[in-house]
Amino acid sequence: MIKRVLLTCAFIVLGASFSMAQDKITIGGSTTVLPIAQKTAEVYMAKYPEAQLSVSGSGSGDGLKALMDGSIDIANSSRGLKEQETRTAAQNGYTLFPSVIAVDCIVPIVSPENPVQDLSLEQLKNIYNGKIKNWNEVGGEDKVIVVISRDFSSGTFEMWQEKVLGSDRVRSDAQMLSSNGEVAGSVSANKYALGYVGLGYAKGSVKGLRVNGVAASVSTAKDGSYALARELYMFTKGEPAGAVKRFVDFVKSKQGQSIVEEEGFVAID
Repeated sequence: MIKRVLLTCAFIVLGASFSMAQDKITIGGSTTVLPIAQKTAEVYMAKYPEAQLSVSGSGSGDGLKALMDGSIDIANSSRGLKEQETRTAAQNGYTLFPSVIAVDCIVPIVSPENPVQDLSLEQLKNIYNGKIKNWNEVGGEDKVIVVISRDFSSGTFEMWQEKVLGSDRVRSDAQMLSSNGEVAGSVSANKYALGYVGLGYAKGSVKGLRVNGVAASVSTAKDGSYALARELYMFTKGEPAGAVKRFVDFVKSKQGQSIVEEEGFVAID
């Protein structure tokens, strides 16, 4: 009888430990999605004290790679999957499941001291491929444009490549930085720099430019009139389940989407 009670107690303790382990979630990837992930994780853990969430940002490509090798549970991404990523997942017997958690705009940014207010997609392309080198060619001062870009592991860079550069390559003297925060910081420190960031970063000490005459905003992202709008994702191996599903559902909930808006991004409908 005593042995049976001890075994029952041991089972209960192990069960509790297993439940707690299941509430440990590791999140990595896109620095664009990072503010959303950090704030929702903070609120979620306050609401559910048994949950333990770890959040970091290193770029969409790095996050998806970490998800596939099992290092993290959720990969934040500011782009959709590449064919190779889909193929690799299939070869290993699983799918990478996208949960859309917000809408974003990629915003060209300059110093508030820069008089330029608007650039066309064609002008942006020719600045980033090196054909336009001076601000006076696009209505600014007679000063060389300091071009700042995200690095190659960034989903934001990949969307910029697709929507702005097309088949052209980014100019060889562009400064390639690893996060939205670094781009915003570098642009704010240089009156003649041009960079691009997610909508939530286009504030404070930098000025967002209109693209083709349209300003990035909630309404222009939703109605499609802003040319550089895109969806933001949380990817999982297969459809989310258990603790991961509870967190993703929270991010997509009314409370989670209010956090998305507070962080300067666009809530999903």
